[in-house]
Amino acid sequence: MNIRPKIEIRYSACPHDCPSTCALEVEKIDDYTIGKVRGAKDNSYTAGVVCAKVGRYAERIHHPDRLMHPLRRTGEKGSTDFERITWDQALDEVAEGLLKAEQAHGAEAVWPYYYAGTMGLVMRDGIHRLRNAKGYTGMYDTICTAVSVPGFWAGTGSLRGPDPREMALSDLVVIWGTNPVHTQVNVMTHAIKARKDRGAKIAVVDVYETSTMKQADIGIILKPGTDGAFACGVMHVLFRDGFANWDYLDKYSDCPKEFEAHLADKTPEWASVITGVTADRIVEFAHLIGNTKRTYLRLGYGFCRTRNGPVNMHAAVSIATVTGAWLHEGGGAFHNNGSIYHMNKSLIEGQDIHDPSVRYLDQTRLGPVLTGDRYDLADGPPITALFIQNTNPVSVCPEQDKVKQGFARDDLFVCVHEQFMTETARMADIVLPATMFMEHDDIYQSGGHQHLILGPKIIEAPGECKSNHDVLCDLAGRVGAEHEGFGMTPREIIDWTLQASGWGTIEDLEENRWIDCQPEFEKAHFLEGFRWPDKKFRFKPDWAGYRFRPYMNRTFGPVDNIPAMPDHWDVIENADAQHPFRLATSPARSFLNSTFNETKTSLDREGRPELFINPDDMVELGLEDGHKIHIGNTRGQVVLHAKSYVGVQRGVVIAESIWPNDAFEDGKGINTVTAADQPAPSGGGAFHDNHVWIRPAN
Repeated sequence: MNIRPKIEIRYSACPHDCPSTCALEVEKIDDYTIGKVRGAKDNSYTAGVVCAKVGRYAERIHHPDRLMHPLRRTGEKGSTDFERITWDQALDEVAEGLLKAEQAHGAEAVWPYYYAGTMGLVMRDGIHRLRNAKGYTGMYDTICTAVSVPGFWAGTGSLRGPDPREMALSDLVVIWGTNPVHTQVNVMTHAIKARKDRGAKIAVVDVYETSTMKQADIGIILKPGTDGAFACGVMHVLFRDGFANWDYLDKYSDCPKEFEAHLADKTPEWASVITGVTADRIVEFAHLIGNTKRTYLRLGYGFCRTRNGPVNMHAAVSIATVTGAWLHEGGGAFHNNGSIYHMNKSLIEGQDIHDPSVRYLDQTRLGPVLTGDRYDLADGPPITALFIQNTNPVSVCPEQDKVKQGFARDDLFVCVHEQFMTETARMADIVLPATMFMEHDDIYQSGGHQHLILGPKIIEAPGECKSNHDVLCDLAGRVGAEHEGFGMTPREIIDWTLQASGWGTIEDLEENRWIDCQPEFEKAHFLEGFRWPDKKFRFKPDWAGYRFRPYMNRTFGPVDNIPAMPDHWDVIENADAQHPFRLATSPARSFLNSTFNETKTSLDREGRPELFINPDDMVELGLEDGHKIHIGNTRGQVVLHAKSYVGVQRGVVIAESIWPNDAFEDGKGINTVTAADQPAPSGGGAFHDNHVWIRPAN
C-alpha cells in the first residue's frame, strides 16, 4: 500500500492569459490523473518557476464541479436549473438555434464570441473558421491589448523589443504598470537575478503599493491615468540635466529638437500636480535612469487600461529613446513579442474564405450590442444567437448590468462551451462541457518571451468533455459550414501551421519541446532602425492613421484630439463632487481574470471582495477595517468591504479582482461600475479608469 505509483513526467505549456506562457513539467499519475505541475527548468525564460495557481493545477483539472455532460436549461436564465442531454441532442439544438437566427435576420445575427480562456492557437482561434465559413459577425477583440499595443507601436512600428531574458543583464529594471508577482512571475525571476548578480535596482511604477512594489528597491505610486504626465516630467529632466543621448536621437528619432521644446513646460512641478508624486521624487527617478545606461523598461498592460492608455504607453516607451537605452544589452523597452512569430493562421482561422464585407462588433461593447445600440450594431441586424468559447463575459465585460440585461432577452439564443458553470453559462440555453489544456493538443506563442511551445495531450478528458476543435467540427456539419480544417485533427493543423510559418514540423517541435524565436540583438533593439519607412522612432506618431487590426478600417474615440507628442491627455474619468474617488480594478494574486476563482485554495487565499482605501480617507468616511460599503456611479453599484491601505494615494481606491459575481452580497461583480467607452484610437477596455462614490452600507 505504501508503494508510490509510477509517475511519468510529461511536458506542456500554460494556456492561460498571462504573458509568461510557462513551459511546464507535469506529473502524469495515470491516463486520467495529474499530480504536481512545475516550471520547466531547461526553458531559459520559465527557468523552473510557475505561479502558485498553476502549480496546484490538479485542484482545477480534477475539480468536482467541472462540467461533465451537455446540459439544457429548464429554469430561468441565470439559475442553475439544467437537465442532462446527449451530445447529439445538444448539437442539434445549437445548430437549430443558429440556423433560426440566420433564417430570420441573416448570418450576421449570429455572433461567435470568444477570448483568451486558452491562448492555444488551435483551440482559441479555430472559432474564426466557423465564422468565416458561415459569414457570421466577426468579433473585434479589444478587452486586453487594444489600449496598450497602439501606444508601443506608435513609436516603434513593431511589437517586439529587447530579449526579456536581458532583464537579468540590466542595471535598472523598471517594472511599469504591471504586477508580475500576481500576473507574470517570471519577470521577477529575471529582475531578481539582475539584482543578485549585478547589484541592479528594481523600480516599480504603479497606482498602488503592489506585491511587486513591496519587493522593489524603488516604488513610485501615481494616480490612475497619469503615467503620461510622469513620463514627460522624467523626460523633461533627462533633457534639462544633460542625460539625453543626442547622437542616438539624431540618428534614430524623428524630431528630437521639437520634442525637447515640447517638454520645456512639462516640469517635475507640473507633473507632480497631476500625478501626486513629489517633484523631488520625479527628479530623483529621472537621474537614476539617466545615470544607468542599462535601463530595461518592462511595460505592462494595466497602466494602459484608461481612456488615455495608448498615449501613456507611447510616453513611457519614449524614455528609452531619449536616453538611447536601446543601444545596450539589458537596456531598452519591452511590452510584447507578438511580431516575432509570423504565424500563418490561415488554416486555423479559415482566412482563405474570409469575406471582408461582414461586420465586426466590439467585444468590450457587448452590453450595448445586446441591448440594441445602433452604433454598436453597425446599423446591421440584431444579435439573436451567441456561441461562446473561452470567456465569461457576464463577469468580465464592463457595464455588467447592461450585459446581463442583454443576456436576459427572450429572443436571444445562447450556447456556452465551458469548463465550469460560470455566470455566463447560467445564462445559456445549452451548456457544453469543455476540455482543459492537458486533455487536447495545441500550440502556444508567448507575448512575454520568445518561445513557441507545443502543448500535447497528456491525459484523457473526464466525462463527456470535448475540445473546442471537436465541437466546432461537429457543429460545422450541422450548420452547413465547409472548410478543410473541419476534417483535420489538431495535430495535423499544428503541423501545417508550423510548416507554413517556417518553423519546421510538429515532429521537430515535439522532439525539442519549444522553439526560441528571439531575433538577433540588432533587430530586437531596433539598431537596424525602427519599423517605419524612415527607420526613425516616432515622437510624433500618426494616431489618425493607426489600425490596430487590419480588418478594422476605422479608428475609435476622439482621435483628432490626441496630443501630437507625449503628454498628459486629460480624457480620463476624473473624480468630481458626486464621485470623489478614482477606482482601478487591479488583478488579484490567486485569480487570473475569472479563471481560478472556482478553486477553494484561491478563494480561501483571497478572502473576500475588498476595497483598498487610504487611511485618511477611511477616517473622513467614518469607516474602519471590515466595514461593509457600497461603491457606485451612474453605471451601477457594488457591495464589498473596506480595507485600510497606506499604499494608495488619497482619492484613489483599488479593488483586486475578478471575484465571482456570487461572492458579492447582491450578485453584482466589480465590472458593474466599469465603463465600456472606446478609447482612441483603437478602442479597448478602460477597466482602471472609473470614478465612484463610497457610502457605508448602513
